[in-house]
Formats: sequence, C-alpha cells, structure tokens
Amino acid sequence: MRTDSSPGTLPAREHLPAGDAGTPVLDVVIPVYNEEKDLQPCVLRLHDHLKRTFPYAFRITIADNASTDTTPQVSRRLEAELPEVTSFRLEQKGRGRALRTVWSASDAPVLAYMDVDLSTDLNALLPLVAPLISGHSDLAIGSRLARSSRVVRGPKREFISRAYNLILRGSLQARFSDAQCGFKAVRRDVAQVLLPLVEDTGWFFDTEMLVLAERAGLRIHEVPVDWVDDPNSTVHIVKTATEDLKGVWRVGRALATGSLSLDRLARPFGDDPRDREIKDVPKGLARQLVGFCVVGALSTLFYLLLYSGFRLFTGSQIANALALLVSAIANTAANRRLTFGVRGRGGAVRHQAQGLVVFGIGLALTSGSLAALNAASSDPAHSTELAVLVAANLAATVLRFLLFRAWVFPEQRDTDSMVVTSHHPSSPTYSTQQPPRNDGRLPRRTPQYTYDAAQFRAGAAADGTWRDATMQLQPVRPHDTDSKDSR
Repeated sequence: MRTDSSPGTLPAREHLPAGDAGTPVLDVVIPVYNEEKDLQPCVLRLHDHLKRTFPYAFRITIADNASTDTTPQVSRRLEAELPEVTSFRLEQKGRGRALRTVWSASDAPVLAYMDVDLSTDLNALLPLVAPLISGHSDLAIGSRLARSSRVVRGPKREFISRAYNLILRGSLQARFSDAQCGFKAVRRDVAQVLLPLVEDTGWFFDTEMLVLAERAGLRIHEVPVDWVDDPNSTVHIVKTATEDLKGVWRVGRALATGSLSLDRLARPFGDDPRDREIKDVPKGLARQLVGFCVVGALSTLFYLLLYSGFRLFTGSQIANALALLVSAIANTAANRRLTFGVRGRGGAVRHQAQGLVVFGIGLALTSGSLAALNAASSDPAHSTELAVLVAANLAATVLRFLLFRAWVFPEQRDTDSMVVTSHHPSSPTYSTQQPPRNDGRLPRRTPQYTYDAAQFRAGAAADGTWRDATMQLQPVRPHDTDSKDSR
C-alpha cells in the first residue's frame, strides 16, 4: 500500500465551463487486451453516441495493454479516421495500470472508462458524468445492483458479484453497491490526489480507489444501469476473485493501522457545510466536541464496568486507578483517531505519554473525591461511590478535552505542496500553449497529441494553481514490470 503524503488539499467543487469547441471536457478510456474483433465496433458506436448526445467536447482514448494480436493496428486506424480518438500502448498488462497512466496524463477535467464489450447501455453515460461536470460529486459509478437497474447475466456471475459486494461491506464497511462494474468516472482534480494512494494495477484497482475515496469523505454518485453480460468475456473469474480478496486484506490492514494519509484528501472542499466557519467558534471545535462527547460517554461506561469488575477483588482506590488507567489508554487512542483526526503511527507514543499525564490529573480528581467520601462516611454504599465518581469524571472530562485540544493534539497549520505522480514511459503527450490561470478555474486548452515522446504536462494542480512543469514519465513502482502479472 502506498504511504506517500497526499499531494494537497482539494479545491471547492465548481461547475465546469463549457469551453471552446475542440477542448475536451470528457476523456473516455477503453482499456483493451487482444480485442481486435470488438474494438472497432465499440469505438464507432461510442463515438456516434457521444457525437449525437454529449453537449461538450470529448475524447476517446484506447489504452492497449500489451496486446499480441492486431489490436494496435486497429487502434491506430481508428485514431487516423476519427479526430476525437487517440491511442497509446503499454508494454505491461493491467487494467488499473492503463487507467492510472492515461488518467494521470490526460488534460480533460472529467475522466471516465468503460469496458470494450459495452455491456452497459450508453444512455447511462451522460447521467454518469453530469454530477462531476456540475460539481456535485467527485466520483461516479454505474451500479448493476441498484433497485432500478436491469441486468441480464447468468446465476454464477450474479452470485459472485453479490458475494463480493457483501464481503466489501462486511470487511471494509463499503457503502457503494457495485465495485466492479466497468463504468466509472472521476474528476481530474480528485484523480490527481487519489491515484497516488492506489496501489493495485489490475482488476482490484476500481475497488481500492472507491474504498479510499469513500473513507476520505469524497462524494460517490451511483447511476443505475442496464447491463447485458458478455458471454465471451476473457476475465478469469477464480484468479480475479483470489487477487481481489488479497487486495481487500491489504487495504483493510492499511486502513486499520492508519498508514494512509486520507485526511488531506478530504479537507476542505469549501462547499461542505461542515467546513464553514462559525462566528466566534474556532474551526473544528463543534465537530471535536461531538466526537469527544461520544468517545467520553463510551469511555465512561467502559470505566464503570472495569471499576465494578476490579472492585470485586480489591479496594476502591486500586480499582479506580486500574480502571482509569485502562480506559485512559483506550480513550486517548480513540480521541486521537476519531476526534482530532490524527492518523498513522507517527507521534502515537508521545500522545499516549501526554494522555497519561492527563490521566494523572483525572486520577487525582477522582481519587480525591473518593478520599473525601471515605472521610465523610466510613462505609459508603456502592451506588454512592459510583455517583461521586461520575461527578468527578465529568469535571475531569472538561479538563481533559481542553488539554487534549491545546496540548496533546494542537491544531496543525499544514502547508501542503503539490506532488504529481509519475507513470510509465510511452504515454501520450498532452500539452497546451495557453497561459496559466491563478483563479482556481480550469484554463482553456487545446491539446496536442504526440505518441513518440515520454513526457507530459502536469497540468492544473489540485490546489487550483497552475504548475507549468514537464514531468519525465517513470514506472509507477519498481515491480510494475513484473512479468508474472497476467492481467
């Protein structure tokens, strides 16, 4: 799992301008491997549909995953015949690798992909990308499992699809309904910061991207689709399912350990009411108070259960100290992650040490309260002890929140820098001669396509500024050229 720092804070979502004719707003990628028979009918049908129905300029990009038949020749012929069609070739297999390479190099503000068999009805394409163009959503997916979807496929694939999505819901708490439908789109500014975190280069690429986007708080729009199964599909179900389960384990482990810096990907869009500043209230205070109260209530219940258990074997002071110590460690860990949004292992030991200092203050308050109670009554009732402890803990809780906010987890002023991920050589060049714009809007650009160069324009940065830098394309990871990758 990639652990690179996120390239930066995402800007507010805005409706994309229509732009000049010839400036692509949508780039539809068709990843192919040995599809010499289906490629031309697919591209011609898609091209005709977009010409008739799509109100913006578009581009169709054919991504050849190291085909060994005549697919490259078909791609070049289509590119020569249709001005809106481009193609390039990757020397390694992997649908995820192809999508990441093309999407990272594309200058279109909306990026999409679909399978070459066109199993999904193309009437869903405009509803798919419309929320991204309008600025309403960050990603969009076609769903075969929505209530209003109409799907024709065999029971075997139906069972596998539903079982896989149940696994995602149970293990990764995914809320989207269909991870593997080959019909998805993403805004380019979101892709720039999301793709560096996605490790998979094969069929699990979709799932990993969606899980990370959802965990980061991005908005995923689902479109019910009409879908007809392709009986000639070349996907190896067993092998793909095995790789997907390995991916689920890897992503789940990374999320559990907090090794992904998803917080920068999620904040702030500026158009989210949760990000709006409230007069005379420090930013984030309301959310932190709610989170702290929820964690505090659960911690108090946990503490009282521990105290009641320890009280069966020891005196009140020792039982109180042990219960408070255990609950304080759990409370610090929960507040670190849930209330103050600190992820990763960095500083965890220091935070726990500071939390123990806060625990000491709470211990002094509660122990002093018990001492005062024992001084007032030689044999107080157990219910009276609990009432005194609850009151003392309420006072300690207020002090604990103030210390957590001001000392243990102080607000950080991040100054994020833009990082553009590099990808495999032989990608197309998307360049522009237009001057930069610093108002956060997408500049109008006329792309020039060359396929014998190994460079591309980095384009508009995720923070709204223009980075006019030419990046040398490099392999995504050292093992991207693994010959054992059969997809």
